[in-house]
Amino acid sequence: MRAIDVVAGVITDARGRILLARRTEGRDLAGLWEFPGGKCEPDESPEAALARELHEELGIEVELGAPLITVPQQYPHKRLRLDVRRIASWHGSIKGHEGQALAWVPPHKLASYAMPPADIPVVAALLQPDRYLVTPEPGADDAAWLGALERALAIGIRRVQLRARTLDPPRWRALAGEAVRRCRKHDAEVLLNGDAVLAAELGIGLHLRALQLRAIDRRPMPAGVAVAASCHDIDELRQAELLGCDFAVLGPVNATASHPGAPPLGWSGFATLREQVSLPIYAIGGMTQADIAIGRAHGAQGIAAIRSIWPGAATRC
Repeated sequence: MRAIDVVAGVITDARGRILLARRTEGRDLAGLWEFPGGKCEPDESPEAALARELHEELGIEVELGAPLITVPQQYPHKRLRLDVRRIASWHGSIKGHEGQALAWVPPHKLASYAMPPADIPVVAALLQPDRYLVTPEPGADDAAWLGALERALAIGIRRVQLRARTLDPPRWRALAGEAVRRCRKHDAEVLLNGDAVLAAELGIGLHLRALQLRAIDRRPMPAGVAVAASCHDIDELRQAELLGCDFAVLGPVNATASHPGAPPLGWSGFATLREQVSLPIYAIGGMTQADIAIGRAHGAQGIAAIRSIWPGAATRC
């Protein structure tokens, strides 16, 4: 199966809208919307290829900004590696020089545009958090646990999975309810691990355990309520995608003390699984915040972690 390196740019205007281009008739995936760019020529750097493609397609000169995400994606007859960069600035009058339709789209409306599978994780990388905090098991001091959660929210955590395996239900219901209140105060999204009934009662999303994911055949929450899943292999990832999960967590990427018997995927193994679905996927297992950049280079939305982003805990999970 042939491998193709493709580059694309996130171009914004003065109103913060993002430019999409529609694939023309006669091309693969015609009619779908994508971030503008094109193929790298042999021996051409991604930076040079992107500048050339945007000049040829749109008639503009660009200054490249930071990398956003590199998405490996498998299609029926090819394997794509989509390297997406932010465009720091551009000059010229944008026009579709190849007959392609163009659209300036407010960021919150990007997901309503039908896109090729490789572009879907790019939208998530633009709009959704790059850290997914999984809360540790509460100890004897609920106030201390809530205080640590508050500190995590104060330093920018905006997606949280509430998880507790050993608490009695009345205590966990009360503690989770207070945690939800504090997350909402910081405009953070909250999902509850495993308990659809309590999640519905609290009005929050649901994070499915792998065993739950394999046992159901329909999305367990209504549209508009977040659903995520823990995955360890391609079958679970495909089931998560089939159910319409909003994102998944995949690992372990590295060996962890908490799961000593689980063979690590490594980043190459993560990317191999990532390319077979179009879900946004967080990497888990031995992750620290320093791994966000390398994760993005392998198609990850970011990292999911406990200790490395839970204030006062150890540095790795």
